[in-house]
Amino acid sequence: MRERTRAVLAHKHFQRFIVGVILVNAATLGLETFPPVVERYGTLLTVVDHAALYIFAVELLAKIYVERARFVRDPWNIFDFLIVAIAFMPATGGLSVLRAMRVLRALRLLSVVPSLRRVVSALLRAMPGMSSIVVLLGLVLYVAAVMATKLYGSAAPDRFGSLPTSLFTLYQTMTGDDWGNIAREVMTQHPSAWIFFTIFILVCTFVILNLFMAVVVSAMDEESAEERAALQDGAMHSELILRELAELRKEVAELRRHSPVE
Repeated sequence: MRERTRAVLAHKHFQRFIVGVILVNAATLGLETFPPVVERYGTLLTVVDHAALYIFAVELLAKIYVERARFVRDPWNIFDFLIVAIAFMPATGGLSVLRAMRVLRALRLLSVVPSLRRVVSALLRAMPGMSSIVVLLGLVLYVAAVMATKLYGSAAPDRFGSLPTSLFTLYQTMTGDDWGNIAREVMTQHPSAWIFFTIFILVCTFVILNLFMAVVVSAMDEESAEERAALQDGAMHSELILRELAELRKEVAELRRHSPVE
């Protein structure tokens, strides 16, 4: 029974069914944000939502039944368990915010779709390298904010009047949001301010942010290399088994040939 359940859970048609349920459930949760739709189809949306939740619960129980103690060793299983458990918590009174968290069920696609799972694994692998870049970015922002506060605080107090305000303005500049108007406002009194903004944008946007992408791409390459190595090991293991079976057949044939005929 356990092996049959394991086969059902691993079957590609069952996986596609779960993906479909996740997508339908995500769509219904989105439709619940439209009052006219809720007024007309509220009962149907509730039924679909509850049906999806029960399907997820049954799938989770089946996984626990199949994997037993190994269930808690897989982080993706813990992730699925937490998402389903949140949906069963009461969403009234002080816990009404949990009702809005039902949309987290859409994140189950991360654990069901292998390609998305690889991307998340690569991002987690890239975290140590990204932390160093975050420190570098924070240092550049801090130095630039102190300089901007001292240089342009009197010219644009709303933008650079204090260190926290300067940090926010420079973060906005780094993202490319309305940085031209910010620079022009300062340049009315400091015509050479374009040099500061140009260097800041070049360093933060084109250098540091590209380092983030480089670290993530490198982590994804490592993830792909490990998967290819695992596939090659599996192929070599299968080839070795087939070779041993062929040799065993030869030995059995030789024994039959030399055995006395009764």
